[in-house]
Amino acid sequence: MTIDLHFWPTPNGFKISIALEEMGLPYRVHWVDIGKGDQFDPEFLKIAPNNRMPAIVDPDGPDGAPVSIFESGAILQYLARKTGQFGGPTERDRIAVDQWLMWQMGGVGPMAGQAHHFLKYAPSLEPPQVLPYAQDRYRREVGRLYGVLDRQLKGREFVAGDFYSIADMAIWPWAMGWEGQEQTLEDKPDFARWLKAVGERPAVQRGHALGRERRRQGPMNKREQQVLFGKQAG
Repeated sequence: MTIDLHFWPTPNGFKISIALEEMGLPYRVHWVDIGKGDQFDPEFLKIAPNNRMPAIVDPDGPDGAPVSIFESGAILQYLARKTGQFGGPTERDRIAVDQWLMWQMGGVGPMAGQAHHFLKYAPSLEPPQVLPYAQDRYRREVGRLYGVLDRQLKGREFVAGDFYSIADMAIWPWAMGWEGQEQTLEDKPDFARWLKAVGERPAVQRGHALGRERRRQGPMNKREQQVLFGKQAG
């Protein structure tokens, strides 16, 4: 049965499009244009009360009844359980996968998101917000996290071990934006090797291509800034 994917082409959205492609699950896309404020639509809020995408509705949920799920990490865990794929082959492996998934949810996602905001978006606001302290703080923290990942990947093919998992699917869409986060790869050879290996997977390429034509070209307008950041349009 076809899963309904409520999606916009962002790193968090790509986690789920990649997982659905990797797992071979049929899905139907419902576009949630976050620049226009679709995430505040009352119908969307019924399945994603935190007004964030992605979210899914699986018509074939537990006991055959429909289920809606928000939060990308919870969606990944659900899909792994549903399909028996990419969650780790043993209990110890599943513990490792959950650890690194939570590491992404609590660290890489928020910190890289803040780095993007203060390095890219804030300077383009009217008036421009160039905040060196915030830029340095989040640039350094993202660098620290990628150093942790590089050390974890030493001697391992993938982040939780020698098997590909939902933890890799969660981390990669954020990590592949390392240039925009003003990071370097020269001192992180295992991180660089992993980025390339995951990015060459056909399902990752298909999932990451979803909505390519809808991705932002150029700076945000004032209305988009107001919707996304609470910045009042002038």
